[in-house]
Amino acid sequence: MADNGNKPSGPDLAAGIAAADLVDGAMLAGHVGDEEVLLARRGTRIFAVSAHCTHYHGPLAEGLMVGDTVRCPWHHAHFSLATGEALSAPALSPLACWQVEERDGRIFVHGRKEQPAPAKSSPPPQRIGIVGGGAAGFACAEMLRRRGFAGSITMLSSDDAAPVDRPNLSKDYLAGSAPDDWVPLRGDDWYGDNKIDLRLNTEVTALDARSKQLTLAGGETLAFDKLLLATGAEPVRLDLPGAGKRHVHTLRSFSDSRAIIAAAQSAKRAVVIGASFIGLEVAASLRARDLDIHIVAPEQRPLERVFGREIGDFVRALHEEHGVHFHLENGVTAIGDKDVTLKSGGTLVAADLVVIGVGVRPRLALAEAAGLAVNKGVAVNEYMETSVPDIYAAGDIARWPDRISGATIRVEHWVVAERQGQTAALAMLGERSPLAFAPFFWSQHYDVPINYVGHAEGWDEIAIDGDVMGRDCVVRYKRGGKVMAVASIYRDLDSLKAALAMEQAANA
Repeated sequence: MADNGNKPSGPDLAAGIAAADLVDGAMLAGHVGDEEVLLARRGTRIFAVSAHCTHYHGPLAEGLMVGDTVRCPWHHAHFSLATGEALSAPALSPLACWQVEERDGRIFVHGRKEQPAPAKSSPPPQRIGIVGGGAAGFACAEMLRRRGFAGSITMLSSDDAAPVDRPNLSKDYLAGSAPDDWVPLRGDDWYGDNKIDLRLNTEVTALDARSKQLTLAGGETLAFDKLLLATGAEPVRLDLPGAGKRHVHTLRSFSDSRAIIAAAQSAKRAVVIGASFIGLEVAASLRARDLDIHIVAPEQRPLERVFGREIGDFVRALHEEHGVHFHLENGVTAIGDKDVTLKSGGTLVAADLVVIGVGVRPRLALAEAAGLAVNKGVAVNEYMETSVPDIYAAGDIARWPDRISGATIRVEHWVVAERQGQTAALAMLGERSPLAFAPFFWSQHYDVPINYVGHAEGWDEIAIDGDVMGRDCVVRYKRGGKVMAVASIYRDLDSLKAALAMEQAANA
């Protein structure tokens, strides 16, 4: 059905369209009955698939066609036009496919096709262990089963909830515009149906890489043939008076987000410590709940280290437009029951809710103790293999050779973690498909999304196309004339094209 519940727009594809209206490389949104359908042509082949991404329902007709695939304009998921398969996260579910017929100079769409099963892999190992219940761990397990792996999968998670859509925790869910059932990546019955042994509230205390054995906090041991380490990251906590008070929170898990929501019910004033992505998104979400918000951070402008001065100024102005107060080039020295004390002259800011959002640190202790190569992250190759055979790492802990930037990097992006988990799963099954995509993330501030592709830890030039303050721009970060990363606001197609150009240059 159409998003707004009305009759779908576009031509009735069951009644047919002129073949001349669909040229090579073109995409057209229409409908078959009440179902919205995307029609696309590549050479002599014509495809008909669901018109919306299975992740957040992005309009695929506004995306980018690459060969016989389509990329979503919102969060860069990739789909096969031939089979509908979700080829790259963040989408995990396939698109539906329809029958297409061309006759008498017209194209007709009718009848859904049966969903073909993905190609099965070579004989797999019998036991796969996954340490971590986040994006990378879930994506690995899902891909293993999708590819027909029939052995055992045990997922050990220290969280108290099944894997969730973590970006939602600081965005729509925290703001109150997404219900609880949007947050889990799959329903609880999915794990049983797919014979995945998901163990929550489970701490892994030791990894014996030689004997291929894990030890759990209760003393139980678990053997594996192949293992994915996806232990993720934990919030940085501040060592200052009052940081342990009950009204002081960090945000990482579903429980954390729920606790902040519960506190916000009775709170009137909140202080967010840190102008990180999490801190700023929390500020925007709590403003949606009508709290008075103050942000305290040491930098001169928010997000300047990632986005530069122009977008940093825009982000500050956007939040101020929504009533947020900034205390920049400042810090907190103490947290009281009803206020925080700032470094600048001991100023007091009223607060009955405090959220600390000053970043995260990777959880490396298990990998270090097991003797895996670690260099500010677990060292892996482009197949996510660590220094020890049959042990893989993905997500926030993984440091890998990035073809786009030419550097060995570690990034804390949701989509990157999911794609790394998928890459590791395929490698475990003998499908050695190297990690060769432009890193991508998005940040949402009120109604303004900022997309970012590539990776630039530094640059010597920023080229701006459009108007940053006008919310219509593409910003390119260059070093030595090479585009290292691209940020964009309401330029979704340009963002997709930038990612494709980086990938093509790196893989040439």
